[in-house]
Amino acid sequence: MTYNETVDYLYNSRPPFHIIGSDAYKSGLDNTLRLMAHVGNPHEHLRTVHIAGTNGKGSTSHLIAAVLQAAGLKVGLYTSPHLIDLRERIRINGQPVNEEKVVGFIEKNKEYLDMVQPSFFETMTAMAFAIFVEEKVDIAVIETGLGGRLDSTNVLSPLISVVTNIGMDHTEFLGNTLPQIAREKAGIIKPNTPCVIGESHPLTDMVFIERARECNILGEGLETTDCRIWFADQCGYMRSRRKREIPECELHGIYQEHNMQTAYVALQALRNYGGIHIPPIAFREGFAHVCSITGLRGRWETLCTSPLTICDTGHNSHGIKYVAEQLKQLKNPNIWIIFGMVNDKDTDVVMQLLPTDSHCHYIFTTPNTQRARTAQEMLKMWGKEGVAIDDPSEAIRYARAHVNADDAIFIGGSNYLVGTALQFFK
Repeated sequence: MTYNETVDYLYNSRPPFHIIGSDAYKSGLDNTLRLMAHVGNPHEHLRTVHIAGTNGKGSTSHLIAAVLQAAGLKVGLYTSPHLIDLRERIRINGQPVNEEKVVGFIEKNKEYLDMVQPSFFETMTAMAFAIFVEEKVDIAVIETGLGGRLDSTNVLSPLISVVTNIGMDHTEFLGNTLPQIAREKAGIIKPNTPCVIGESHPLTDMVFIERARECNILGEGLETTDCRIWFADQCGYMRSRRKREIPECELHGIYQEHNMQTAYVALQALRNYGGIHIPPIAFREGFAHVCSITGLRGRWETLCTSPLTICDTGHNSHGIKYVAEQLKQLKNPNIWIIFGMVNDKDTDVVMQLLPTDSHCHYIFTTPNTQRARTAQEMLKMWGKEGVAIDDPSEAIRYARAHVNADDAIFIGGSNYLVGTALQFFK
């Protein structure tokens, strides 16, 4: 099989969630455990950091991986979805796994895969873990796909668990309230394993505290020395000691403040309780060069400077509220906003968050996925002045044809739209 044939096989035999949505979702760990056993239970031979959360998982994972790489470790990184190439999901020291590894795994296990019929994500998880073991990584940073408790990655026994935040997303699987969603995410917290919660919230804090008590990491309370669960936004580093504690970071979005805080506290816990040596210089180097070290893309990323063109992968109300705040801070005379979403997101809420200033001009488009809302549907939901252009590349060309040199263009609302933008400006 060639690499392209292998990718076609993966997509056609078990279409992924990012293409067909809920029909690709398989609840439970039975398939994953069967598949892991078939490939030698690689999850039992890895030192890992396990990360769940509604938003910020990718940025937090990359920040942690970058610091660990800067500390001299060989680091595996498993994230999703990819923006352009499937291999982005599986990285070793920032480099996407080579095509031969992907082809080799499928060819070796194809007969078993055809028999068991695991989901796309279950297959990719087994592939990532097997490759990390084969490549003898020192540690792997693993991002959940959806949820936590029943996510394929939750076969791990990590050195530390991290939950970035809780927001309303994937409610058809995880629940319709923040506490319900938090319970699913809290499922990655393991007995006697330190845990960091990125953002505290009055509706979800007790969910995590109860889980910490079940896992014997609460001790006598949050303030005691035997406690092994931390709420990162209560640790004080960003608020009172940022200049001294938190290094300068290559990520510039407003929302990255939360991710930086979460990653920093998680790394401190990993150093103090996970037995991982992380010198101070590794924090500085990892944060300062996270994108170049790990290959992270699409997080308030400048694609072009003339005219200023920015993209961001925020794709639900919890993420878009920070993007909208950032857009309002741009001082350009006009901002051309190219926007598209998929049909299982809270589009109505997102529409209420977007800036309505007279200098903001909207171009709605249809992301390249079966799950996309059409450009016309988005414009109708917007109910205000705007343009609908189905093809995302044409939407970008339209904006560039109408923009003035000192205006700005923003592209976002969907990972798939950002992926198109990255290819357009490549």
